[in-house]
Amino acid sequence: MKKLFGTDGIRGKVDEYPMTAEFAGRVGRAVGYILKKEDYKVKAVIGRDTRKSGRMFEESLSEGLISLGADVILVGIIPTPGIAFLTQRLNADCGIVISASHNPYQDNGIKLFSGEGFKLTDEQEDEIERLVLSNDLDKQVGSTPEIGGVIPYRDAAADYLEFLIASFPQDLDLKGIRIMIDCAHGATYEVAPALFQALGAEVEALHVKPDGRNINLDCGSTHPEILRQELIRMKADVGLAFDGDGDRVIALDEKGEFVTGDKIIAVCCQRLLKEGRLLNNCVVHTVMSNLGLSVALEKMGVRGIASQVGDRYVLEKMEKNGAVLGGEDSGHIIFREYHTTGDGLISALQLLGSMKKENSRLSELTSIMTVFPQILLNVEAKRKPDLSSFPEIVKVIKGVEEELGDRGRVLVRYSGTQNLCRIMVEGSTKETTERSAQKIADVVHKKLNE
Repeated sequence: MKKLFGTDGIRGKVDEYPMTAEFAGRVGRAVGYILKKEDYKVKAVIGRDTRKSGRMFEESLSEGLISLGADVILVGIIPTPGIAFLTQRLNADCGIVISASHNPYQDNGIKLFSGEGFKLTDEQEDEIERLVLSNDLDKQVGSTPEIGGVIPYRDAAADYLEFLIASFPQDLDLKGIRIMIDCAHGATYEVAPALFQALGAEVEALHVKPDGRNINLDCGSTHPEILRQELIRMKADVGLAFDGDGDRVIALDEKGEFVTGDKIIAVCCQRLLKEGRLLNNCVVHTVMSNLGLSVALEKMGVRGIASQVGDRYVLEKMEKNGAVLGGEDSGHIIFREYHTTGDGLISALQLLGSMKKENSRLSELTSIMTVFPQILLNVEAKRKPDLSSFPEIVKVIKGVEEELGDRGRVLVRYSGTQNLCRIMVEGSTKETTERSAQKIADVVHKKLNE
């Protein structure tokens, strides 16, 4: 079982294992060693979000890489998908993101991209993990006769903005649309307003004053309540809420109703299907996606393919099945025609493009999917043993599944990034769903915290 990497890189509280400056330096040395080649100067791109601790980890990772002879290209504050793009654009050998996504500022993390802009495979992460956790890392990686250097890159934001604009239909613009955006005081705080304004939209931006501590604080994709209030007050046409590192988006329609990732997938799937661009007539979603998405895809005659939770697993299924659209209900959505990873800004553009193409309000477009009542409870877990090893947990889950029958489902899994057990229940009514989820949560909490 992995000790460092979760579903989205390494993550934890700052100054606590594994997110210490010293440990980040070890990660840098391990990555530098794996990339190192004879007579070849390795290049690594490093970017970050707006957390106060970002610069500390930037320096530590850079020192580790430089000590093994790599050159480090620093691109500053930029969304995670922007770093995936720049890694390819600058012909680098890897991209490193310093971010804890939607987590509070006290946390930070390290995400890694290959030179082709893809998340690393499990096998590659295993190799890095083996080196980092070894007792003789310095002995294994050795030294290099020539250290590397640091190269500041000041055109990163402009390059990424140009890339984003190119993903929007060239025959359309956003004139006449009033957009309310919530940047979570995170990595999108400059590029998001600039993007939508460049395409002609009237933009009202919230939470665009990062101070190193306020990232995701009661705002962004996990807390869109203020965005909803302002959207209704300002009578905007659409609201867009990004998370701290900008790889996910949650929308609100003109009535203030939340539009989850599943609904965004359904809307964009319909447009791709109409335009003959839905290759292999399939869409990838995760096991956490709402049953309503499966029903909507079936009505469209589209094959839905389920993957594990995590955008890397979504992408694996997409590549295997030749799909161009896939994603998660949380708002991580991959448009393979444009990018190698989930990008909240590209997802927002594709949703807005659907509104313009259809000349419809967002509430009209999202009526294609009916959401089944769903409850998601997070239970703190002091430890993470195999859930099937607890007869009491197995029994309560089986009992709830039998009660729900074919009008609902249950999914119980550990979070890949936090010490939580996630309990998801869908049912025919809100009351049934809430009661069933709480029944499981009570047993799970008792057994995992004894």
